[in-house]
Amino acid sequence: MSDNYAMEQEEIHSKVMRAGRRTYFFDVRSTKAGDYYLTITESKKFTNDDGSFHYKKHKIYLYKEDFHEFKDNLDEMIQFVIDKKGEEVISERHQKDYKREEAPEKNLDTANEAGETLDKPAETNFTDVDFDDI
Repeated sequence: MSDNYAMEQEEIHSKVMRAGRRTYFFDVRSTKAGDYYLTITESKKFTNDDGSFHYKKHKIYLYKEDFHEFKDNLDEMIQFVIDKKGEEVISERHQKDYKREEAPEKNLDTANEAGETLDKPAETNFTDVDFDDI
């Protein structure tokens, strides 16, 4: 495939949607036969420990024969989420007063009878040793 064909393929029609650390690219491209299809790319920025960064990308190729069913399913899933949870964003990242619902604590006796172990935070799951006694 020539560079010219690849360049023309990129220029048919594009739209960008920025969403925090994620960017979504909606690109109309052309098949070798001259028909159009859609690519949806999610690009997410990650910062390395040294301050440099890299992107991870995920791409969906959507062809015309699947447009209607894809759109119907997407609309249905979006409506389901809105019906069940509303449009308000509820998350630690978007709300400063967000409090995560914690699962009810298990009783130690009940857990031991059932053969279960309780996962406790690391800071409480240790034996205190005083090295001055050695």
